[in-house]
Amino acid sequence: MPATHHPRTPAWPPKSAPRLFVPDKLAESVEIRLEGNHAHYLAKVMRAAEGDPVILCDNATGEWLAAVSATGKRDVVLTVERQLRRREAAPDITLVVALLKKDRFDMMLEKATELGAARIQPVLTRRCVADRLNRERAMATITEAAEQCARTALPDLAEPVKLDALLKDWLADRALFFADENGGDPAAAAFAASPGPAALLVGPEGGFDDAERAAVRSHPQAHPISLGPRVLRGETAAIAALAVWMSVAGDWNK
Repeated sequence: MPATHHPRTPAWPPKSAPRLFVPDKLAESVEIRLEGNHAHYLAKVMRAAEGDPVILCDNATGEWLAAVSATGKRDVVLTVERQLRRREAAPDITLVVALLKKDRFDMMLEKATELGAARIQPVLTRRCVADRLNRERAMATITEAAEQCARTALPDLAEPVKLDALLKDWLADRALFFADENGGDPAAAAFAASPGPAALLVGPEGGFDDAERAAVRSHPQAHPISLGPRVLRGETAAIAALAVWMSVAGDWNK
């Protein structure tokens, strides 16, 4: 008698369910009312109807399954059902990156979030084209990237600091890998040789000037590294360095 093949039970919630970060702390049976962009996205873009699943994160407790309980002209009400995952523990890596032009900095923020950076520290150097950070815009970029790549924790975004102040207050227990266009140890080898809490320092479009380079290289925690034989843009260098660190010392092998 031929074997009977039963259809597989589809995964729930489906991978296509919308994902959103919300400011409210989540727990079972909590009711969440969304307005503004979130409500528009669910009601108008995703055409969410009563009973549809939505995955919520609060950047504190983790990821939760919720269901649409009501939709109005300006809001959508969700009821939290159960927890799906606890908040992830991101690898202990800080990306210290010079402020770049808006579009390039946005790209760096997006990709750093996708790659798993725990913290992003903007730094001001003498050759920075930009001199201020639009925090609201930056956090929107980070949040959208975290929603897209299914992170349960948002990277911490620090306020910009000047390079000399950064070096003065640097923690003694955190290696500072310095992406120096003048050369250094191959990045992968340097990361493997110095496991533990780390940071990646990447300069602006015009690079570091001689005095800045000398100040970084003289810091006891600094490790100059090379990212290969080609000259990389600031955002490319940051993304490349973070990807290599994740593959050697981060969570890509877990």
